[in-house]
Amino acid sequence: MTDTSAARSVIAPRRWILDLGATALLTATALVGFWPTFAGASFLPAAIGGILLGLGIAALAAWRRWGILVVTGLVIAAYLVFGGALAIPSTTILGVIPSLQTLQSLVLGTVTAWKQMLTTVAPVAAADGHLIVPFLLALVTATATASLALRLRQVGWALIPPAVLLMLVIALGTPEPAFPIVQGIVFAVGATAWLALRQIWAPQNSAVSVGQVDPARASHMRMRRLLAGAGVLAVAVGAGVATSAVAAPAEPRHVFRDAIIPPFNVRDYPSPLQSFRKNVRDDASDTLFTVEGLPRDARIRTAVMDDYDGMVYNVADGGPTSTSAFTPLRSDISPDAEGIPVTLRIAVGEYREVWLPVAGEPTEIRYSGDREDELRRGTYVNPSTGTAVVTPKLRRGDEYTVDAVIPTIPDDDQLSEVDFGKVAQPKQSNVPEELAALAAETVASAESPIEQVRALEAFLSEGGFFSHGLEGEVLSRAGHTSERITTLIGGDQMIGDDEQYAAAMALLAGEVGIPARVVMGYYPEEEDSGQAVFTATGDDVHAWVEVNFDGVGWLPFDPTPPEDQVPNDQNTKPRTDPQPQVLQPPPPPQEPVDLPPTLPEDRESEDESINLAGIIGTILLIGAISLAIIALLLSPFILIGAWKAAKRRSRRTAARPADRISGGWEELTDRAVDYGARLETGGTRPEEAAAVAVSLDVPRVTVLAERADAEVFGPSDPTPEDVEAFWTEVEEIVGSLGERAGFWKRMKARLSLRSLLTGSAISSGLRGLRDAATARVRGGSGTIEGKAASQSTSEESETP
Repeated sequence: MTDTSAARSVIAPRRWILDLGATALLTATALVGFWPTFAGASFLPAAIGGILLGLGIAALAAWRRWGILVVTGLVIAAYLVFGGALAIPSTTILGVIPSLQTLQSLVLGTVTAWKQMLTTVAPVAAADGHLIVPFLLALVTATATASLALRLRQVGWALIPPAVLLMLVIALGTPEPAFPIVQGIVFAVGATAWLALRQIWAPQNSAVSVGQVDPARASHMRMRRLLAGAGVLAVAVGAGVATSAVAAPAEPRHVFRDAIIPPFNVRDYPSPLQSFRKNVRDDASDTLFTVEGLPRDARIRTAVMDDYDGMVYNVADGGPTSTSAFTPLRSDISPDAEGIPVTLRIAVGEYREVWLPVAGEPTEIRYSGDREDELRRGTYVNPSTGTAVVTPKLRRGDEYTVDAVIPTIPDDDQLSEVDFGKVAQPKQSNVPEELAALAAETVASAESPIEQVRALEAFLSEGGFFSHGLEGEVLSRAGHTSERITTLIGGDQMIGDDEQYAAAMALLAGEVGIPARVVMGYYPEEEDSGQAVFTATGDDVHAWVEVNFDGVGWLPFDPTPPEDQVPNDQNTKPRTDPQPQVLQPPPPPQEPVDLPPTLPEDRESEDESINLAGIIGTILLIGAISLAIIALLLSPFILIGAWKAAKRRSRRTAARPADRISGGWEELTDRAVDYGARLETGGTRPEEAAAVAVSLDVPRVTVLAERADAEVFGPSDPTPEDVEAFWTEVEEIVGSLGERAGFWKRMKARLSLRSLLTGSAISSGLRGLRDAATARVRGGSGTIEGKAASQSTSEESETP
């Protein structure tokens, strides 16, 4: 044993360094694909830690020749002991020692971490427990790859785990690739170089080069092969880089995240302007939210609407001509905003909406409280309109801080020479026809853009009357459909509230080419403006119009008449007959027209069904991934078991009864070899039985060997009953071997390759290498041939 180890030590160190180094390189190259998912290198400590632990486990198990069960146990232990410090340090004691919470999170994380990562809007935060995924993948892949490389002759099998990891990282990541060209080059070059060096360092190549070829020529040949391989790789890399530079992919890649998290669509939520009258009627005295730090004359915005379809003013759906493109919440939302920086602290009371109250141009939104992570992951922001949506909906107790810039509003004199801005907006549809002529007539005498806007504003605010249509007020229907706007403009008196007047002014402005949009939000009365805390109630809800001026931005205008500007005749009703040439949509079915109460419930049930399907799909996906990883780890041992089972089945179902008897004896000797018996190749059954009886203490095998010889070489073929009885006795002996061996030795025997390799070419080759190494050490000869010659001479001299 010492001689064999001495011979092996010449090659072993560089082989181990190569295999472990290549494993680390390929695994790290695949894991780099998580860079866009985490928006940086925050995942690298967990990934590198998992790789190092995996390499250590694989090296120790290969050195000690431990089986898969021991390796699996070591992987689980490493995951539980080191996973807290590397993946979820916030739950550990002193950042290192795992606590009960750490162990619970790690155990549950093997199943839930995949779903959490896929259902979280990227980039994900390392502090949310998402590091479990790269850590676990790194640990399992590094262990599997290094174990296969250190134990198998053909290193090609060891390339399977990192290749699978590379595909998993892409599938679990984002549509945006990390470093695709660099990853591809490093992975291809690393794998090819690994295969080449393992081939050159193979024992058979080393033996030939030493014994049969001149060392200098062998070294020259190896160098030529290395240079040729490097040249081929260089050409392939150059071609790949050149091709990628001119052949960009036509479509983005598809990942699991896109199937589990559908793209955000703001049209999944009703326009907030539809619930304007409901807020006024039902929440007039309720504290919806409080705002600290709101400057004087500043306004809280909940939504900006710039898309009209004849029924409702809505937030645009983010099309190519829309200003409403929503993106996941990030820091530095509006880096180019100019104005007065403020910090607002907002606490939610009875407010139950998805539209997040903000002010000015938000630059950063930070949540606090129990739902901090949930709200942050579910927030989408449109920087161009300052509108934010919180998909989980706000509720009592939620708190957040908004860093914003409040733009400075110039006066009319400063705007006298400023033209309207060039802004792409959705094309309005189903606008009442009479608005075009009315708008043109209203702005006819205006000489500048600001005067045109003021003319439209004054036409509505000075010529109309205010009424919410509540109890004790003049009749004023809710809604802002095309029919309702026609009634407002064409009645004997214009009567309405912010909803109708803001919508009417935005439509009038659009008819004469003025870029305008409707804004809904909250602001205090003028005498309460500038106080330390603004308590927003339903009585503070408003809608106004914003118009874009070139180089200035969006400025607010208020077309709604003052609340004390009411008709003298309380019974006055607007004329409901529209002009005959206007084709009107059908009138609403009831008055007032409020948001149908069943709409949220219907949408909620649809969302629940979609979420249920997504959760089921995620669970199935996680299960498939887990089974694939387990199957990959167990595949060598499954193959061993299947191979042995196939041999046993072929022996027991042989065509001739005598062959079935012989097969039963071979099955017994194979199992004995697996349990440690040493049998010489070509021995008779009695000789083999004697060896088994001595090494394994099974004396009854000698009787069974004599019986086998009698059945095989007897005058007649054994009967089926004889064959069945023989096999029954064989199975009893094999079973007794397992019972006496104990669990671990029994498992080692089941997974042993000795019986499969006995008598094979591989076994003969290994025995020859071992004998040659032993001969070289004992005899001191310079070559294998010399030792063989001296050994032959010695044998001849001892022959009588």
